[in-house]
Amino acid sequence: MRGRDWGIGAMVAGAVALGGCAPGPVAEGPVAPTLAAQWRAEGPQPGEKGCFARQTRPAVVETETEQVLVAAEKRDPATGEILRPATYRTKTHQKIVSPRAEWWFAAPCAADLTPEIVATLQRALAARGLYRGPVTGVLDEPTHRAIRAYQAPRGLDSATLSLRGAQELGLIAWLDGK
Repeated sequence: MRGRDWGIGAMVAGAVALGGCAPGPVAEGPVAPTLAAQWRAEGPQPGEKGCFARQTRPAVVETETEQVLVAAEKRDPATGEILRPATYRTKTHQKIVSPRAEWWFAAPCAADLTPEIVATLQRALAARGLYRGPVTGVLDEPTHRAIRAYQAPRGLDSATLSLRGAQELGLIAWLDGK
């Protein structure tokens, strides 16, 4: 991550708005992939403002196994009894179903993820039934899992909070009408 494009004031406004949220599951219908359009294949360009995070998806490899006939069975012509069973060999090969991919997306800058903002994030995720841990203000593993649970159905399978995800959660104001 690098640079900074938005201020604490916008985040604090969102924190105040969410400060009184009570935890509990929120019934959500089908979720639109609102975050999918936010990622891109290339990284930050020189002079580009804001902070960015990189997400890597490993290649998906499928293993196929088949039995290949080596010798057919031999039967007694008079009785039909099997004299020698058929023999097979196992043939295994792998194929890449989808190649490794890397993408970038705008993310809140690390300096802006203060304990107060992270605590508000935890409350916002808890209000949606995605975070069940204590509100600590620390970006720990349960918080990252909850971030992924929030973002994945919206098209960004990442445990790193995206700028758009933070906006949708009400942590920061919408920038430039995006």
